[in-house]
Amino acid sequence: MRLLLRQLRELEECLQQGGGKAKADRQHRDGKLTARERVARLVDPSSPLLEIGLLVAYDSHEGKAPAAGVITLLARVEGRPVVIVANDATVKAGAWWPETITKILRAQEIAMRNRLPIVYLVDSAGVNLPLQDGIFPGQYGAARIFYYNSLMRRRLRIPQIAAVMGPCIAGGAYLPALSDVIFMVERTSFMGLGGPNLVKGATGQVTDSESLGGARLHTTISGVAHHMAADDPDCLRQIRAHIANLPPAPARPAGSTAAKPSDDLYDILPDDHRQAYDIMEIVDRLLDASPRTEFQPDFAPEMYCLEGKLHGRAIGLIGNRRGFLKSGAGPRIGGIVYTETARKVSYFVEYAERRDLPLLYLQDVSGFMVGPDAEASGIIRAGAEMVESMACATVPKIILTLNHASGAGYYAMAGQGFDPNFTFAWPTARIGVMEGDSAVQAVHGVELDKLKAAHQPVPPELQQRIDTTRADYENWLDARHAAARGHVDAILDPLETRLLLAFAFECACASGHRGHTALEVLGS
Repeated sequence: MRLLLRQLRELEECLQQGGGKAKADRQHRDGKLTARERVARLVDPSSPLLEIGLLVAYDSHEGKAPAAGVITLLARVEGRPVVIVANDATVKAGAWWPETITKILRAQEIAMRNRLPIVYLVDSAGVNLPLQDGIFPGQYGAARIFYYNSLMRRRLRIPQIAAVMGPCIAGGAYLPALSDVIFMVERTSFMGLGGPNLVKGATGQVTDSESLGGARLHTTISGVAHHMAADDPDCLRQIRAHIANLPPAPARPAGSTAAKPSDDLYDILPDDHRQAYDIMEIVDRLLDASPRTEFQPDFAPEMYCLEGKLHGRAIGLIGNRRGFLKSGAGPRIGGIVYTETARKVSYFVEYAERRDLPLLYLQDVSGFMVGPDAEASGIIRAGAEMVESMACATVPKIILTLNHASGAGYYAMAGQGFDPNFTFAWPTARIGVMEGDSAVQAVHGVELDKLKAAHQPVPPELQQRIDTTRADYENWLDARHAAARGHVDAILDPLETRLLLAFAFECACASGHRGHTALEVLGS
């Protein structure tokens, strides 16, 4: 855990530098703050920072797109949870990569799902033209951003606040235009469907940025923007004042005063991901010390279901136990979902739905049980019930993958495809259909069995293919690989997990809205 966490921190620190010091210095010379400096001034000093998608695209585009050129995060502003989207102009002038669209859409979906205000800090040169085919067209291309803008404004009435703090060009100008209120910064903002060069080429007119689309033009002549700020700090102060005037957010439950978990939390998961450990040691460090009630403790003990509190908020928790366990139905292998497991979880989820308990899933699941006995017990039907109850539950659901998230067990434990409110992972998370050794057997097993029966050695060419298969799966199972593709919202430091889970539940429960999926929200 410590090794993986050290590697993760080094990667995150590199990505947080954006385009590097020289580009940041240029921002400062132009009278602008960097994206992260803007965020730091916007949020409350004591607020948790829950950054979404920091690792997205880190292993693509030859490393030239750190964080895909956009910062997406949740934080408190004037005491209330807010989603923030901030273009990083130190990364290719804030131009949109294909993954930039993915991150902005995810931030908007979080705002819609949880009914949270969203702030756009715009500073972007527009579409990265050589990659336009992955940005411009398609159902989830850039147009989807404006679709979500429109739904939030007209249907869901979610506050959208846009600050144009640099260039905002072409179709990108519709993002602020479809927001509720637009701020611009004198002398550094530009908003227009075409810049001076495009205007000259299209119409022959010669103009400059300020007179074509500057803050003064749009706040005094065109009326497109609503407020003009003297500089970046003034703009951020005005945004905070605007948020302070929104209807007050619901009060948070009284938080626990429990001390920050000690670093022995790093030692609970064994070095070998196949070894057993006691999940209760993790639960004890994540939840409050207040009384808890375990659901059916003596039935299907391979799955832990309980009612407890996290920073004073009542929640339901579902977690996989590992190791070999005893039960009334015989010995069990922890991490496996049996027929009884599925039925237990299905009932508990329905119970949580009736009690209005948000759910925390602690994933360390290897999959469903297979074999004649399992099939005869009706495991397919029980598994379907487990999936259906989870998919149809309207209470907030947050996922934390501790270790394995394999096969259909990953789906049944509220995998990302079922649209949980947030998906998190520890650095030890391994998300995939199966482990590398299992994949070797599935892909090369027939050849290996023939060689074994003939008492022949494995030829070098086959061994090379086996090694490649195993190496590919190790790479695909890495938590950083999942984070780079947006399969998890964030990889959490175990010591920060309790605080960030509490904040994520605060965001998910802030409006009191209960819904199934982002798609249902769009159709509401």
